[in-house]
Amino acid sequence: MPKAAAAQPNQIAEFEHSLDELEQLVGRMEQGDLSLDDSLKAFERGIGLYRNCQSALEQAELRVKLLLDPAAPETAQPFEPDTP
Repeated sequence: MPKAAAAQPNQIAEFEHSLDELEQLVGRMEQGDLSLDDSLKAFERGIGLYRNCQSALEQAELRVKLLLDPAAPETAQPFEPDTP
């Protein structure tokens, strides 16, 4: 099985988990019951989750663009993201 195909379900699961955690975090912050310190920690965590989600969306968009290249559809290849 190609490396990208094996990694794709894991990336989707990570995105879904990050998005779910971010939504829960926003809900807790909107209630207004957190202390200032807890609010800052939650905000910092939320920024990290947002960046993870944004990166996953950018990679998905690039993959779609590569697959839908109308000028050369026969040259579409599996997308393998750069790993840091």
